[in-house]
Amino acid sequence: MSLDAWIALSVACAVFPLMALTRLGPDMVLMGALVVLLSLGVIDAEQALGGFSNSGLFTVAFLYILVASLRDTGGIDLIIRHVLGRPSGERHALSRLVWPVTAVSGLLNNTPVVATFIPAVISWGRRFSIAPQLLLMPLSFASILGGTVTLMGTSTNLVVNALMQERFPELHLGLFEIAWVGVPMALVGVAYLLIVTPRLLSRRPGSEEAFANLREFTIEMEVDPQGPLVDRTVEEAGLRHLSGLFLVEIERGGNVVSVVGPGERLKGGDHLVFAGTTEGAVELQQMRGLRPSRLGESHLEKEFRERRLVEAVVSDQCQFIGQKIRDGHFRTLYGAAVLAVCRGGRRVAGSLGQIRLQPSDVLLLEARPAFIERHRQSQDFLLISQVNGQARPAFDRALRAWAILATVVVLASTGLMSMMNAAMLGAAAALLSGCVSVRSARRGMDTQVLLTIAASFGLGAALQTSGAADVVARGLLSVVGDSPWALLVGTYCVVALLTSLVTNNAAAVITFPIAMAGAESLGVNPLPYVVVVMFAASASFLTPIGYQTNLMVMGPGGYRVEDYLKLGGPLNLLTAVVVLTLTPFFWPF
Repeated sequence: MSLDAWIALSVACAVFPLMALTRLGPDMVLMGALVVLLSLGVIDAEQALGGFSNSGLFTVAFLYILVASLRDTGGIDLIIRHVLGRPSGERHALSRLVWPVTAVSGLLNNTPVVATFIPAVISWGRRFSIAPQLLLMPLSFASILGGTVTLMGTSTNLVVNALMQERFPELHLGLFEIAWVGVPMALVGVAYLLIVTPRLLSRRPGSEEAFANLREFTIEMEVDPQGPLVDRTVEEAGLRHLSGLFLVEIERGGNVVSVVGPGERLKGGDHLVFAGTTEGAVELQQMRGLRPSRLGESHLEKEFRERRLVEAVVSDQCQFIGQKIRDGHFRTLYGAAVLAVCRGGRRVAGSLGQIRLQPSDVLLLEARPAFIERHRQSQDFLLISQVNGQARPAFDRALRAWAILATVVVLASTGLMSMMNAAMLGAAAALLSGCVSVRSARRGMDTQVLLTIAASFGLGAALQTSGAADVVARGLLSVVGDSPWALLVGTYCVVALLTSLVTNNAAAVITFPIAMAGAESLGVNPLPYVVVVMFAASASFLTPIGYQTNLMVMGPGGYRVEDYLKLGGPLNLLTAVVVLTLTPFFWPF
């Protein structure tokens, strides 16, 4: 094996543990891998940057704009309103949820679908006394299953299809062609979820229970009109750097000052709300000029147009992961105050400022109304609570947005246009028709996913051109023998394992040249291996980190890692059996 092959293989082997075990984003890890390979001469600049000009990458980007148009116009909300309805029980509720989610995810990227459904499902479950634990993980799994039905259901399918067309121009997969396997896989998977979910997922406390009693983590005081704190700023009064406490808001004359700054001047009779440990009440009671509140109800339970209480799930892309809330200056950056943190269905005890944020943590935030519009598409966290005063989507344009998407599907499926050209035309139509603004379209693009895809192409090219893919393929063949079906099983297992540990796009792109090299060595049709890479990369049911939607529902559902293994393990086996049985039938070796 050449030196370049050794370097490419070493870099590829280093990438996976770095993504799985560190807080570095997959885009940063893969971009760093590109820098190493380019610096050492394993690939040239054209190969390193080839992913940035790939048709699959641009198709994904254009589809993000289409999804943003459906989200902004309320196109997805219309489906939620019409299909959820009034369930007669837990299993009926599951059925009303997973079938439409599976169908919608076949045409839309599943991440924004799940993001839109989460707050609606939580609210719906509360109305009918159905625990979120029974709904949210099936929501994520159903979206994954639906994404395997068409090429545009998930970015991974589009990327692998682009890789195939680049390497084998004579091969072609239609938009709905993988449905021959995707539909049976989705049917089996949904049936499994409907049967076993109520038995395997036990009810346990979630963020709703953790944040139910506001008195447990807030302290309320009043400013004595005759005391020494009147007309002093928050900083001068010594209320800025309290031990374990944050001054959240001030009620004054029937109005509220939210996200209080250090220069805010106190007035006699001001009602102060602090978040933190109850032990901090002793420190406050010892301060001259403050007295305990005489209100019977929690101040935060009152409605004020100047502020909102918001629940938000910390994403794995949040810049504050691993940092203490106080050290990260959360309030300064986002204009919101953290009232409490829920992790694993339980409120995190102790000093609020000393809590280090983790992915899937649920935050109870106090914020101004503008915060909702500004951060509802934030990559740092997902807003999940139903918030009063939230801007209503423009439902009058929802049908227009769906019509644009339907046109894209028709153009791509009939061969009148390539998938990329159809998506590009749809994105332009959505912008010109007012279904989505330029700003919203820009925010709707997941830059981390796009960078991950682009950088993955460079690493895949390094494995292919250096000969490392051929070496690994020969090693794999020495284990599985000369059986094409055994190679198919081995390919599925390797990709499914990697996608449970790292991002699915990276797992697919990096293993693709190895699978193709194996197929060429055996002299068989590479198409079944292409299809298997697609499905195996999407079979992310085992861990919360394997797929973004799994992580999104972890905090709101109060799930633990063992819950994913319990429900997702058998589902992984079922989908593997369906895919490995049907793929050679529809695409023979």
